[in-house]
Amino acid sequence: MATWLITGCSTGLGRALAQTVLAQGHNAVVTARDVTAVQDITADFTDTALALPLDVTDKAQIRSAVQQAQERFGGIDVLVNNAGYGYRSAVEEADDGDIRQLFDTNFFGAVDLIKAVLPDMRAKRAGSILNISSIGARISPAGSGYYAATKAALEGLSGSLYKELEPLGIHVTAIEPGAFRTDFAGRSLTQSSTPIPDYAETAGKRRKEHDTVHGTQPGDPVKAAEAIISVVESPNPPSLLVLGEDAFGAFAAVADHQRAELDAWRELSVSTGIDA
Repeated sequence: MATWLITGCSTGLGRALAQTVLAQGHNAVVTARDVTAVQDITADFTDTALALPLDVTDKAQIRSAVQQAQERFGGIDVLVNNAGYGYRSAVEEADDGDIRQLFDTNFFGAVDLIKAVLPDMRAKRAGSILNISSIGARISPAGSGYYAATKAALEGLSGSLYKELEPLGIHVTAIEPGAFRTDFAGRSLTQSSTPIPDYAETAGKRRKEHDTVHGTQPGDPVKAAEAIISVVESPNPPSLLVLGEDAFGAFAAVADHQRAELDAWRELSVSTGIDA
């Protein structure tokens, strides 16, 4: 039995993961900004579940949640940084306050949680950290530059963290989901307040009022939750996991394009060395 701390459990992947973790007999610290939104998840698991309020931009709440988890279950074995939301805007359109709030939630909230759980994980020389990224970090769609940037930052951090913690027995995996049948493209999606007409045919096409994807996404959140648990239970978990057939295909297409472009510009790339 492992103890999981999962952020952003009120809806979507976080909710499905919390339910699946508990159903499989593990302990779970189930968190959301509004704790009443997750109490139905924990109601039937009085011995193995702990519902806590957690806004990942609030460092005091982070410290309190980690401390309560340690007091209740003796420690945290698995941290899942899932809390986050989407933001659509052309780069030029975005409000400065919106950008900073997005990074505070999607990136710095994860950083603060990682730093909060690591002392105990290092002491035990064991643990798993899973950072929920997005295929958006790979494909960088027009209109999602800032969201993609938060996830690319999280992946860059995860890559370095993987190398720092592997010798200490702690596993780190960044997870890139594709489109899953959650509320991400609904309630959890925000956008710039004032669109610029010049971007109507690029970023503008992805604004919420033009979105036709919500409710038709191909991914099953429960299957994603099961896949995440299997990663944690693997003796050799990957540093990066792609979830969803759509994400797998998009990742492969980007990798092929990048390789072709790298090769096309090889001569110029390698021409910059100091002559002997």
